Amino acid sequence: MKNLALIAYLDIKESLRSKWFYVYSFVFGGLMALFFITGVSDAVVMGFTGLSRMLLIFIQITIIILPIFILITTVKSIAGDRESHILEYMLSFPVSLKSYYWGKMAGRFVTVFLPVFFALLMGVIFGLIKGGSLPWGLILLYTVLIFALCFTFLGIAFFISSVVKSTDIALGSSFSVWILLLAFIDIALIGLMLQNRLDDKIILALAMLNPIEVFRIGAISLFDPELTVIGPVAYYLLDSLGRNLLIIYAVVYPVAVGGVFALFGYIAFKKRDLL
Repeated sequence: MKNLALIAYLDIKESLRSKWFYVYSFVFGGLMALFFITGVSDAVVMGFTGLSRMLLIFIQITIIILPIFILITTVKSIAGDRESHILEYMLSFPVSLKSYYWGKMAGRFVTVFLPVFFALLMGVIFGLIKGGSLPWGLILLYTVLIFALCFTFLGIAFFISSVVKSTDIALGSSFSVWILLLAFIDIALIGLMLQNRLDDKIILALAMLNPIEVFRIGAISLFDPELTVIGPVAYYLLDSLGRNLLIIYAVVYPVAVGGVFALFGYIAFKKRDLL
């Protein structure tokens, strides 16, 4: 456990020296600041206003930006260490493969989750300054959803980083995964519906296997319990799962996906040629 914590600490220090961390933090912090400047929280759209309105927009941006940032900055973690021979150097110390792998993952999780959390915290502080009422339960649930989304793509990224041979392949693979999951939010599924090639229930089931779509629906349900934003599909989801079970699924399922990919990545990391 001591070695795991040490590897996590070293990975955090490495991330803090990298430019990507500051770009990543600036994007989310800058977006929240932009919301303040443009007065988004004062607008009323579809019944949403104040902090709820701001967070609703923040959700839509998070869906697009967060997965690709996590993927492209994390897939180089193990693959990059292998290419630069840092992995060989680290394994010359009395550090187990288990401590190295899970320590790297723990350290990277801190650096990808905290900037988004602090951006959310900025919104909360802004809401307090303006004297508005803050939906604390909603904010807590949204934080848990962000946690789940970060963990999902962190697990996928470590799996890719463990099985590929170079950082170039890792980056290409991560971009392909991102494009595929984004396509199955709307574009590909709508195409299947229009062509009537699959039953509607099968299409909806495919959509609910997509962690990005699960996060999107779960986050929207916090602000809009009736899911009016997503149209007639809402009736089927609410009748099948109900709002409470839907939120639980939106948290548990992405964490499970991330955990499974991270575990498979660890198994591949142990079995393949490390150097």
